[in-house]
Amino acid sequence: MIEIPTDLPAELAPLSWLIGVWEGTGVIDYATADHHYSGEFGHRVSFSHDGGPYLNYSADAWMGEGDDRTALVAELGYWRLARPQTDADPGPGLLPARTSAPARTADEVELLRNDAGGFDIEVALVHADGMSELYLGQIRGPRIDIETDAVVRPATAKPYQAASRMYGLVEGHLLWAWDIAALGTERAAHASARLAKVQ
Repeated sequence: MIEIPTDLPAELAPLSWLIGVWEGTGVIDYATADHHYSGEFGHRVSFSHDGGPYLNYSADAWMGEGDDRTALVAELGYWRLARPQTDADPGPGLLPARTSAPARTADEVELLRNDAGGFDIEVALVHADGMSELYLGQIRGPRIDIETDAVVRPATAKPYQAASRMYGLVEGHLLWAWDIAALGTERAAHASARLAKVQ
């Protein structure tokens, strides 16, 4: 059963099933021209909100246990419904909103539904290695499909061109799959995991 927090802005209701801390294991299986990466990993994902029209996101993954634990990735980001920003929204930078507006109602959020019956979303992520991704996609019920619209990486980063991710709520578990185009390889399946809510 999905519980929607009572203090959640209406425009986050479509994303509300993500809120919480999820933990579990997954599998890496990715081949490049000169190496095949494979193995099991641990993964912890957190979705939270602080009253704004977005979800806060953090995730980390590792291989091994205890003293043999090796970090794989750490990510931070924001997930939100795609909608035009107005004078009632702060930004860019530290600029405050120019006007105030009442909180969006559920009926107003329904007007954001796309032709496929879902909601367009935007996901901005930054990795600990300096890589940044902007994903665009949609949420339809308990399923999310997103694909990179932009990847920004420092000159010192390994080659990474594009990605897509799928998230779904299945029998109370958060399942996800991540396809990447990296290290000179076309986009292909890279990793997947099954996570249980722990908080």
